[in-house]
Amino acid sequence: MSEGVVSQEDKLRDYELVFIVSPEVAEDRLDATIETVSQWVTSKGGVVSQVERWGKRRLAYPIRHFAEGNYVLFRLKLDPGRNQELDTSLKISEEILRHLLVRMN
Repeated sequence: MSEGVVSQEDKLRDYELVFIVSPEVAEDRLDATIETVSQWVTSKGGVVSQVERWGKRRLAYPIRHFAEGNYVLFRLKLDPGRNQELDTSLKISEEILRHLLVRMN
């Protein structure tokens, strides 16, 4: 590759995404929610490298009247220009109570 040319892979940055899924979501629907987020990332040119299900945990404070939620961690690569789209997509989801996207070094 010649100098000055930036490949698609070089534009991607490393992120960790943690989101909390409503405890009312059934186990099979939880899998579908995780798959939906994963498909969104890959459809936008990103790469999901790891998915960790932390299970149902107690929340520090109630969110939408829930005291617990299912925590999920994604390690992913994504174009920085897509962060706002991902944020908007997660906010409108009825099943996801909260999310946090953190850029890794």
